[in-house]
Parts: sequence; C-alpha cells; structure tokens
Amino acid sequence: MDSQTIKAAVRKRYAGVVTQNQGCCGPISACGSCAPEETSLQSGYADQDLQAVPEGANLGLGCGNPVALASLKPGETVLDLGSGAGFDAFLASKRVGPEGRVIGVDMTPEMIQRATTLAGKHGYANVEFRLGDIENLPVADAAVDVIISNCVVNLSTDKARVFREAHRVLKPGGRLFVADMVLARPLPEALAQDLDAYGACVAGALLKADYLGAIQAAGFSGVAVLGERVHSLELFSPEFLEAARERNPGLSAEELGLAAEAVLSIQVEGFKEPSGRACGCAPTCCGG
Repeated sequence: MDSQTIKAAVRKRYAGVVTQNQGCCGPISACGSCAPEETSLQSGYADQDLQAVPEGANLGLGCGNPVALASLKPGETVLDLGSGAGFDAFLASKRVGPEGRVIGVDMTPEMIQRATTLAGKHGYANVEFRLGDIENLPVADAAVDVIISNCVVNLSTDKARVFREAHRVLKPGGRLFVADMVLARPLPEALAQDLDAYGACVAGALLKADYLGAIQAAGFSGVAVLGERVHSLELFSPEFLEAARERNPGLSAEELGLAAEAVLSIQVEGFKEPSGRACGCAPTCCGG
C-alpha cells in the first residue's frame, strides 16, 4: 500500500464519519455496540466532559483522554493533532481559558468544517481549526506549550515525521500527551496489508516499542506509558469483521481473534527539553 493511496482512503473514511454516520471500525450504531458517548466513557472521559462540548463534536473515535492527562493551565497554547470534529479541542479550550489558545489540525475538510461551525456557533473564540497534515504541521516553530492527540498518529504513514514535527512546534519545556493504538506483536500479513484495517486504526499501528522509540528519536525526553488497555474482537463492528473475512478468506476466526488481542491502546507522555538542556540528560551533566 503506497502512502498516497492510504491517505486518500483514510480521508474518505473519516469524511464518512461526518457525512454518513460511520465510525473507524464500522457504522457507529454497530461499532462495539456502543454509541459515541459510551465509547468515550470507556476511553476515560467523564459524564461532565460529554456534557461540556457542543452536540456533534464527540464522534466516539478516541482511545484515551489526553486532555485529562495534560494538566492544562490557564493561558497555555494547545495543539490537537487530528482534531476531528473538535471534541478534545473544546475540552482543552475550557481549561486554558480565554487567555489561552487551542489549535486543531486535521486533514479531512469535512471534519474542519464541522469543528469550525461548532466553534463559531457556540462562542469558542480561543479555538481555531486548520486544514493540514500532521506530518507537515501548519504551525510555526516553538509556538505551542502542549500537544495532544487521540487515536490519530497510527493513521499516518510517516509516524517518525509526525513526532519530529511535534517536537519542532513545541516550545522548550513543552509537553506531549498522546493516546493511540499500538501492537503487542505483528499482525498476520493479510491483515497488515488490508486497507480497510488501516483506516480502522489497526494495520497502520506500530509495535509498542517502535512507537515509543519514534517519540524518543524525535528528541523527546521522559517518554513514558501512563496507561495501557488490551483490545479484543469487540473493538470492531460485526460488519467490519465480516468484510475482513470476505477479503481474506485464508484468515481463520482464531487468527483474527489473536490479531485483535494484539491491539493495545496506550497513553503516552513526553517532554521537549528546556533551552540549554537539549542533550536530554540529567541537569548535573548538562550544566544546570
């Protein structure tokens, strides 16, 4: 699967989330038998979070709650990678307050349109949404205090570049909080090459060690897993599973189940070293 084919398929799939009531793992009504609200509660959000955002912002596509992890402060500038319809961006907006700022970046025009419409309609003056790729962020160097992302980096075909871009736009001393899908072990080749499985947040996922390694290689220090959850076939809708079996008749039900159990959702933090401590080691060896 080449990069442009994958990107076009992912963009089309997530446009369908907005226009055709589809989720990343199948029709929302059938995706794990959960409505977006149920999915979000399972991912770590609270009832008050769901009530705090405009209707239509929460599409139930996350796999964690990076806003809660980030301990956002009034006045901070936050960047949301793959901001979708604005759920996490709107939650972050309330935490940074009117003196703060939130920037959402997403490559799907339909997502940007919905998020921007909701922001204007509900008076989120400190939030803006920009159309762009997370591999080439439309954000200046050292412009943001905190980066959040929720189940999006796995969809990129160049995850190392995503994290390099994240490091570029963070201010020295800035913070990264990412919820995402990774793998405990490699997938069967048939599933790893399945374009639909890529859009479903599975085939594009890296091994856990490689994912963490990509963050560290981009220059982040203090990279740590704050939470981890093993998934199962319940991650997918019945429609998705049936289609996967039809496309890959050689893939047994047992293999498909084992593949699903290899999928993990993790929540990760990392930090950009303050100025003068770019080596990433302890203060004593960096001169203070």
